[in-house]
Amino acid sequence: MFSAGDDKQVKCWDLEQNKVIRSYHGHLSGVYCLALHPTIDILLTGGRDSVCRVWDIRTKMQIFALSGHDNTVCSVFTRPTDPQVVTGSHDTTIKFWDLRYGKTMSTLTHHKKSVRAMAPHPKEHSFASASADNIKKFSLPKGEFLHNMLSQQKTIINTMAVNEDGVMATGGDNGSLWFWDWRSGHNFQQAHTIVQPGSLDSEAGIYALSYDVTGTRLVSCEADKTIKMWKEDETATEQTHPLNFKPPKEIRRF
Repeated sequence: MFSAGDDKQVKCWDLEQNKVIRSYHGHLSGVYCLALHPTIDILLTGGRDSVCRVWDIRTKMQIFALSGHDNTVCSVFTRPTDPQVVTGSHDTTIKFWDLRYGKTMSTLTHHKKSVRAMAPHPKEHSFASASADNIKKFSLPKGEFLHNMLSQQKTIINTMAVNEDGVMATGGDNGSLWFWDWRSGHNFQQAHTIVQPGSLDSEAGIYALSYDVTGTRLVSCEADKTIKMWKEDETATEQTHPLNFKPPKEIRRF
């Protein structure tokens, strides 16, 4: 498992022994996002220094510093084929990178505000990006614009995730968790996280989302120092949506 933070470091953890086994040094400021390449031992990290850095996982050597953004790189994902790296930034752009040469392939300028979150579909050749102005969907590999999802979430969207069933979740700074149909862009469910007792309402922000391997459970990491697990609502019907998610019955702090 890998972790990153404001201390400029990226750490690799041994989950069995619960200890750090490698650290990656090179960022000049806080590290905001990371991604593992699906087929080779490469780690990508993006930070406040406006650079996406490419690391050899085993040797800890920096392979490339992907420079070209004018502000914080706050979202990244990687692919086994071209473009092999996609980054989103506070400079409002999305960049496609060729990992063989460490060069920019193209730049998307559709957003008007910071691109804080992106999510590729696990099966289709497309991805979504979230900004305070809208959620947009693009095709891969060339990045053709497909459609807007017309978000009315009215918050900064920090994170998003999509499963193989085409259920996309977006988490906001105000604790809102919205679920979308990938194909139509329809928002079919709206939920709101509950902060743990003793926390402030301002600590309701959702900073990270990830589906488990089955795609039926969604894990959220939140500003109140909790990790919550959401699962599919087995009682949901076609009148609501067959893939509605239920909030956790209890809040667990890890």
